[in-house]
Amino acid sequence: MNLRISKRDFGQSSIVSSLPLIDGKPQPRLEIRELQKNHDQWNLYLLALSWMQYTSQDSPFSWYQIAGIHGAPGLTWGNVAPLPGNDNIGYCHHVSILFPTWHRPYLVLYEQTLYNIVQFIASLWPPEDVDRVQDAARSFRIPYWDWAVTPPPGESVLPLSIGGSSTVNVTGPNGIQSISNPLFSFTFKPFNGSIFADSPYNKWNETKRAPHPNTDPNAISNNSFVASSLDNHLPSYQQRLYNLFANYPNYTRFSNEGWMDGSNNGTFDSIESLHDSVHTIGGGGWGHLAIIAYSAFDPLFFLHHANVDRVFAMWQIINNDSYVVPTEAVYATHTENQGAMEDVHSPLKPFFLNDTSFWTSDMVRDLEAFGYTYAEVANKTREQVIATINRMYTDYSPATIAIRGNQDSVAHSNELIVDQPPKARTQQHLHGARGMAWQHKSGGRFPTHAVFKVDARGKSYREWVANIKVRKHALKGSFLIHLFFGDVPDDISSWQHLDNLIGSLGVFADHGQSAKAHQGKVTGTIPLTSALMRMAVERHISSLDPEDAEPFLRSALQLRISRADGTSVNASDVEGLTISIVSSMVAVPVTEGQLPEWGEVESNFDLVV
Repeated sequence: MNLRISKRDFGQSSIVSSLPLIDGKPQPRLEIRELQKNHDQWNLYLLALSWMQYTSQDSPFSWYQIAGIHGAPGLTWGNVAPLPGNDNIGYCHHVSILFPTWHRPYLVLYEQTLYNIVQFIASLWPPEDVDRVQDAARSFRIPYWDWAVTPPPGESVLPLSIGGSSTVNVTGPNGIQSISNPLFSFTFKPFNGSIFADSPYNKWNETKRAPHPNTDPNAISNNSFVASSLDNHLPSYQQRLYNLFANYPNYTRFSNEGWMDGSNNGTFDSIESLHDSVHTIGGGGWGHLAIIAYSAFDPLFFLHHANVDRVFAMWQIINNDSYVVPTEAVYATHTENQGAMEDVHSPLKPFFLNDTSFWTSDMVRDLEAFGYTYAEVANKTREQVIATINRMYTDYSPATIAIRGNQDSVAHSNELIVDQPPKARTQQHLHGARGMAWQHKSGGRFPTHAVFKVDARGKSYREWVANIKVRKHALKGSFLIHLFFGDVPDDISSWQHLDNLIGSLGVFADHGQSAKAHQGKVTGTIPLTSALMRMAVERHISSLDPEDAEPFLRSALQLRISRADGTSVNASDVEGLTISIVSSMVAVPVTEGQLPEWGEVESNFDLVV
């Protein structure tokens, strides 16, 4: 099949609607590694992505225009006109109560566009195969990329299918053929540098990840650098995600990174802030994914956001009584002014419900309204979802040691062997990644008394977190805040791969923001617990108690700031930056269907910036 033939829109309208059910049931979106195991769906997915990317950029259902809904080049989509003065802004809601809900119908618009292409391509198979392939096509849903789960042995957090090669072999109606890998990059067809205000993006005709040389017109993507960076940040991402599930029952705090006066020490993180960090590391220095306005053009964007939506869906089942409340918009969008009141009835433009109205947060609360689901939430109780979270996202937390097969070790010994995986684990441990997890990095015996306290209420341990607040556009572009233990070399390119890196908070921004936009403050966290547990294993500290951990943190913590262009910045020059080290006693769950319970979050000390 020649994928350069004229592409059709298959009669698709601008209305975002449910995908067809199978036997009355919504179909699950699969993790990309799982989708790859389904031969027919995987090949249909790659062919449909390629088809969509080669669709004329004049089509509203091309990759170019659907990606353009998010940010640059500020196109009007579906005749949903901009407000005066907002015509060069994307429709997306960031630092907003609508951040999780706006992206839900956005993904479905993308999904139904791919779905329609998949159905057509499946009809082209020869008669002996067409029924089988069409069966696979009917249940197709877009995949997600889980950047917080420990990958299979020998693999990176970034699957090779995404970053391994710029070409890929696919099985189509005419057999096996080699095509440009549509997950590797998107090539503009044609490229018009004038739509991108910034260099080097006005020189590149395709999306880049960690481009090298970074501003060269002929720069190439360095996906291996991105993969290694993601591996090194896995402990931080996983701890942050687990903490969000365990200690963020309020939707307002969970949903977005906007600084709210009166925020307590336990609510500095959010799914948006974690999402920002994945954007900045996944894009690498100068990569499209690391810049808000350009991020949606990178094929990794929709895989990333499908996982954010999945996390949101899991959180909803755990906390189904908390949702959107009226909140002022921090930033303007294509169709909304700064300061406008956003609530559960705000139209999620440009996503049409019918010919005259738009989806709202109230309408998108149940994802099954769109005909898709996730295995972790489909027909699951709250306890079942929590059990899944405890199985998938506690490789870097002491919270579930006792319910992962080590009850006897924890209860009857002062030391626990940590260089062997717990017997009840269902997730494979990371091999070859540069993680900070104590059970992956440090052989020997772990003194459980250094972590766990036992009293009449049960077993507990102390969580340590760095709370970070900063102006989102302090550096007029995306930047990273890094924390290390000990010495940090001058070579900035090495920072993301250092063994003593604790974590990095990514601040996801656009280039050249106005002074007005410059004022918005955002918050996020870098968890310290896993790194401190490693220090305890290596006998650098005696326990996680404040009297042991705090002096070590005061002397060992090192702060560094890097811009998206790979240059460093003095922390004192980053306007509005504050970092507070906080901790809390956390009661461990007794069963797999429980989450840990956080106590009061105490302020220990402020890091001098």
